[in-house]
Amino acid sequence: MQIVNEPEVRFEIPDWDLLNDMGMMSADMHFHTRHSDSRTDVKEALKLAGERKVGLAITDHNLIGGVKEAFHSKCSTFVIPGIEISAWDGPHILVYFYEANDLYSYWESNIKRRIQSNPCLAIRMNTLEILDSLEKENCVISAAHPMGYFMFNKGMQKCINRSYLTEDTARRIDAYEVICSGMNHKSNLEALQYSRKYHIGCTGGTDGHMLCEVGNVVTTSKADGIDEFLDNIKKGKNEVIGTEKNTKMKIAAGASMSPYYFQHIPSSLEIHYKQNMVRVKHYIDSFKKEN
Repeated sequence: MQIVNEPEVRFEIPDWDLLNDMGMMSADMHFHTRHSDSRTDVKEALKLAGERKVGLAITDHNLIGGVKEAFHSKCSTFVIPGIEISAWDGPHILVYFYEANDLYSYWESNIKRRIQSNPCLAIRMNTLEILDSLEKENCVISAAHPMGYFMFNKGMQKCINRSYLTEDTARRIDAYEVICSGMNHKSNLEALQYSRKYHIGCTGGTDGHMLCEVGNVVTTSKADGIDEFLDNIKKGKNEVIGTEKNTKMKIAAGASMSPYYFQHIPSSLEIHYKQNMVRVKHYIDSFKKEN
């Protein structure tokens, strides 16, 4: 979906009080809880978000327990019902719903039965199948960390650059995550440049797994509620403000996730093996075509 405006993106520490005083609605659009691969308690995250005067999009990997807990808590902090879907071919796709019940229904119909033995890793749906399944949903779709983490194909743009996907895939979604605090600055700048190339919107979030990360990256706009806030992303009428984590924080975040993945080592190895076999086949097929 093409936007009319180009969102302003600022690489600086958000001033939560100033944004609130300006009447801006701000949210960390990428945060994980104990319901996936984080140890962060939902209520504690919502409490800190409230103190920092920001909202929170709970985007656990393939799971919605954190969103359900947040809405059951009846906390005054505004919550955007979200999910980070891990596609079989690599990309992580952030989906934000206008209504929590729509997320629950979508998850029951499309995601639940396709989750594998490690629920936080790739589900049995590829990127195009996921986008097809979202075609009629009332939601906002953003590609998480588009340039991918390290050597992994966990970003849509990385998969496009490696010819797993075409540029038309990016034009089917609403936004790229242009500030992900887990990425390095170069990767975030590249994500921003690609969002401009495709004329799609921008989102930002911490990809936080630790409580202290809440709100360190925000998506912000003039909005009277969640509906207008999400609409503004589609229209490019928002800003993204934040910075990348330093090395110390990245190490701490990795350490906080390690207990979860240690207990899923066998299933993780199996899933990664199957995914890599698909990639090997892709390379072989590409080599044959070139020769």
